[in-house]
Amino acid sequence: MHEFTVWAPDASKVSVKVAGRLHAMEGPDERGWWKASVAEAGAGSDYGFLRDDDAAVYPDPRSMWQPNGVHAASRVYDNTAFEWHDERWIAPALDSAIQYEMHVGTFTAGGTFDSAIERLDYLSGLGVTHIELMPVAAFAGDRGWGYDGVDLYAVAEHYGGPDGLKRLVDACHVRGLAVVLDVVYNHFGPVGAYVGKFGPYLTNRHRTPWGDAVNLEGPWSDEVRRFFIDNALMWMRDFHIDGLRLDAVHGFVDRSAIHFMEQLSSEVEALGATLGRRLVLIAESDLNDPRVVRPREVGGYGMDAQWSDDFHHALFTLLHREDIGYYVDFGSVRQLAKSLTEVFVYDGKYSKFRRRRHGRPVEGLSAHQFVGFIQNHDQVGNRVQGDRLERIVGMDCAKVAAGIELTAPFVPLIFQGEEFAASTPFLYFADHDDPEMAKAVSAGRKKEFAAFGFAAREIPEPAARETFERCRLNWTEVGEGNHKEMLQWYRALIHLRRGSVSLNNGDLGRVKVRFDEQKRWLVMDRDGVQVLVNLGKQDANFEVPEGFRVALVSREGVDRDAAKIVLPPNTLAVLSSELE
Repeated sequence: MHEFTVWAPDASKVSVKVAGRLHAMEGPDERGWWKASVAEAGAGSDYGFLRDDDAAVYPDPRSMWQPNGVHAASRVYDNTAFEWHDERWIAPALDSAIQYEMHVGTFTAGGTFDSAIERLDYLSGLGVTHIELMPVAAFAGDRGWGYDGVDLYAVAEHYGGPDGLKRLVDACHVRGLAVVLDVVYNHFGPVGAYVGKFGPYLTNRHRTPWGDAVNLEGPWSDEVRRFFIDNALMWMRDFHIDGLRLDAVHGFVDRSAIHFMEQLSSEVEALGATLGRRLVLIAESDLNDPRVVRPREVGGYGMDAQWSDDFHHALFTLLHREDIGYYVDFGSVRQLAKSLTEVFVYDGKYSKFRRRRHGRPVEGLSAHQFVGFIQNHDQVGNRVQGDRLERIVGMDCAKVAAGIELTAPFVPLIFQGEEFAASTPFLYFADHDDPEMAKAVSAGRKKEFAAFGFAAREIPEPAARETFERCRLNWTEVGEGNHKEMLQWYRALIHLRRGSVSLNNGDLGRVKVRFDEQKRWLVMDRDGVQVLVNLGKQDANFEVPEGFRVALVSREGVDRDAAKIVLPPNTLAVLSSELE
C-alpha cells in the first residue's frame, strides 16, 4: 500500500498511473492537494500523474527517484532502507570551517558519489572540514553544473542516485567531514521542468535572469514556499546533509510579511533542535545587504553566512586587471583593505558597473558570517576558457592570493583543484537533452563573449562531451612540480589557520590593515598574527614586531632576520607570536 499525493490546485481531475493502471485521485482539497491509495504499490513502484484531458504521464514534482531520467516515470523510494553509521555525528562549527567546493561529475575520473569517497581521506588530510557539493538534483542530460535542476527532490542518477548520495554523506561523517549541499530555489532548468503542468510554481509578475520568478508571494504561494522548504528539510533530515548553500537569493522576489528566507531559517532551526544537530544555511547574494545574515530577532533573514564577492573582486583585480563587467568597480589596494575590515567595498557607494548606489554597511556582525574565496565555480567557469587563477596570474601571485584567502577573517572556501594549481580548466558545460536548447545556449555564449572581443572559435561548445571531459581533475599531477609546491603551501596555510586563535577570531574590529597604494604593499594585523603582502614591482621592507617570528613565506630565498624581512615582488609572509 502506498498513498500518492500531488499538488494541482487548478486541475479538474487527476490520476496516478502505476504499473500500467490508472487510479483516479480524490481532490482537490482547500489547499489544492490530490491523493490516492494504491494497494499494489510500494517501494520500487514506477508511477506518474495525468491531469485533465492531457494524455501525457508526468513525473512527480516531489519525486525522490528518477532512475531513467527527468522525462521518465518516477519511482517510489524507501527512505528507511539505508543503513547509516553516523548516529553520534555533530558537524564542526562553521566559524572554524575550511570549505571545499566539489563538482561530483569532474572531481574524479568516475564522476560519481562512490568515486568521490575514494578522495575523502585526501581532503581530510588537507584540513578540510566542510565539503560543499554543487547541485545534485536531477537535471536533463548526463552532464552539467547542476544549476538546471528540474526534479529538486530527486538525486541525479548518473552520480549514483539517492543511495549514492547517502553513501557519500555517511562516508564523510565517518571521516569527520561535514557536507553542505548547493540548492537552486530561484528557478527551474529549461528542459524537463514539468512542475508547471501541475500548478503556479512560477509567476510572470516578476522576471529574473532565468525567466519568470518563483511564486513566493502571489496566489497559491503558500504551497510553492512549502515545496522549497520541505525540500530543504528533506536534504537535512533524510540525507543527513549538514547545511545548504542557497544559489542567487537575489533572484527571490518576496514582499511577504515573512520573507521566504526568514521562514526557511526558522524551520531549519527547529529541525536542528529536533535532531540535535548543527544545521547551517549559506546564501549567495549580490545585494551587499547584511539583512541576509542578521538574526530574525532584529529584522534579518537569519542565514548563517553569505558569500563575499567584493573580497574576491578586490583581490583578483590586484592580481590581474580586467575592465569588464563588475571588475570595472575594483582595482585598488584600498578596496582590498576595506573588504578585509568592513566586508563590503560597496556599502552604499556609487557603482560604475551598476550605475547606481549599491549595498549597505556591515555593522555588528562577525566575519564568520561571510565566506571568502579567490576561486569558485562561477569565477572560474564563467571565463571563456575556464582558466584557473595560477594559469592567469602565475605561481607567485596565486600563492599570495591563497595566503590572503586563508588568513582573512572570513570563512574560507577552496574550489576543487585550487589547492594543487590544477592544470585542468573548469568550463561551462551542459547537456540539455534538447537540440534546440543546446543551439540556443551555444549561440548565447558566443554572443556574450563576442562583446568582449572573443571569436566564436575560441569559445568551447557547452554541449560537447569533450568540453566536459577536459574539466575532470587530473590527480596524477598532485605530486609533481608546481602542483606539489602549491599543495604544500595550502596544507601549511590551513594547518596554521586551524591552530591559530587569532586567525579564528571573527571580530572585524580586531582586524587592522595598513597599506601603500603606490608601492602596492599591505599589512594585515590580526592580534597574534601579522600578514605581509608585497604586490609591487620593488622589494618591500618590513619590521618584525617584538615577540613575532616568521611562520610562513610564499617563496624561498627571502631575506630575513629577527628584526626585519624583505619581501620581493609578489610575495607574502605570515608572522606569528603564537608559535611555541
